[in-house]
Amino acid sequence: MASVYVSIGSNIDRETNLCACMQHLQHDFGKVVFSPVYETPAVGFSGTPFLNLAAGFATTLTPSALKQYLRQLETAHGRVRGEKKFSARTLDVDLLLYDALNLQPEHNLPHNDIVTYPFVLFPLADIAPTVQHPALQCSIAALALASTLSRADMQVVTLNCDALTQ
Repeated sequence: MASVYVSIGSNIDRETNLCACMQHLQHDFGKVVFSPVYETPAVGFSGTPFLNLAAGFATTLTPSALKQYLRQLETAHGRVRGEKKFSARTLDVDLLLYDALNLQPEHNLPHNDIVTYPFVLFPLADIAPTVQHPALQCSIAALALASTLSRADMQVVTLNCDALTQ
């Protein structure tokens, strides 16, 4: 079993899409650890703020098979491909870490967004502080502590997933 971490975000029907994604992950992988959910401004375009979180779980899927699973999950929740890099999204799920694999640059693993965006780094640090970044050889907590990325625009919010499934 591999330990994996993903980043999840949405700014279209945000709560519904995130709750459904979280439920799918729990159904398909069993025990899943979720970070707090953060509301953050859209980056690179003017739009509705995003809700972002990180999730960690164990899987027997290969990195390629897991990326395919995540892509299908996005599509099932209305994600349209061919969008600009910075655009509104029903669901965006990116594989951040897969065990200690370093498959840079060909597979973007560990994902570059870990050290690029606060809405990726800080939720990951919430659930995987002692995990080592395979390329940088330091813990996620150390990366977060040394980061110049700002948490100022990140507000913790509470999802009410139970209300959506009734």
